[in-house]
Amino acid sequence: MPVSTATWKKMKRNWQLYLLLLPTIAYFIVMEYLPMYGLQIAFKNYYPSKGFAGSEWVGWEHFIRFFNSYQFWDILLNTVILSLYELLTFPIPVAMALLLNQLISSRYKRIVQTVTYAPHFISTVVLAGMMYLFLSPQTGLLNRILSMFTGNTIYFLGEAAWFKSIFVWSGVWQNMGWGMIIYLAALTAINPELHEAAVMDGANKFRRIWHIDLPGIMPTVMILFILNIGNLMTLGFEKAYLLQNPLNIASSEIIQTYVYKRGLAGGDFSYASAIGLFNSVINFLLLVLVNSLARRMKQTSLW
Repeated sequence: MPVSTATWKKMKRNWQLYLLLLPTIAYFIVMEYLPMYGLQIAFKNYYPSKGFAGSEWVGWEHFIRFFNSYQFWDILLNTVILSLYELLTFPIPVAMALLLNQLISSRYKRIVQTVTYAPHFISTVVLAGMMYLFLSPQTGLLNRILSMFTGNTIYFLGEAAWFKSIFVWSGVWQNMGWGMIIYLAALTAINPELHEAAVMDGANKFRRIWHIDLPGIMPTVMILFILNIGNLMTLGFEKAYLLQNPLNIASSEIIQTYVYKRGLAGGDFSYASAIGLFNSVINFLLLVLVNSLARRMKQTSLW
């Protein structure tokens, strides 16, 4: 559909804004869209020496091989369960932002913000190292406390049952403060007169949070929730791989770690690309589905 004359005039009048937008557009074209050309190797027996054009076309062979693999259901279930477990923690930054917004002392508020933001800047490698130190059965702080009360210790990273909780709650600790930033910014946009009127009507803090603050930030919450759903099956590869060991692999082997082992470590690029494409398609379908549901429920949506 051709661009109308009025639209061209509007773009010409605001050319500075479009000029500022160009680096972002260029980034997505170069880093996100052009690499999609390489997705064809998921349907080929790709060899670097032959290139994209010279490699043999095999169609759905790699997808079928993955679906028929004895590891398929274990890897898929681990990824889905861990993703849903992580999604359950989504309200925590929202609740923290609502509570922090109620603090009267600005000094104490800044201290809390600093303390909760700081872990976000710890690298994943350092975080994994901290988990090994804190959870060590011999010298770990948590096991020392357990030993004082029960006389026993637990090898947390050596038991598959503990892996998901360690993965998820270490992520909550690291990213909770950073996740509050957007919600705190949204809370500042709420008209203070609404709170003043509610106080005059006798509303307590809980009522004001429930009827003023929460509805005020709900559009922001919905947008971030939809975006999280769009990345539901994309878990943090680095942390999962670093915390993984032969004792907990039954619970820690997810799609991202499996793709790395088969693709980069094993050199089976086509097979790994097929698995990665399968994962991306699931994320895309979930994003479209949740966005459609939000729109039908008259909530804020991406489009």
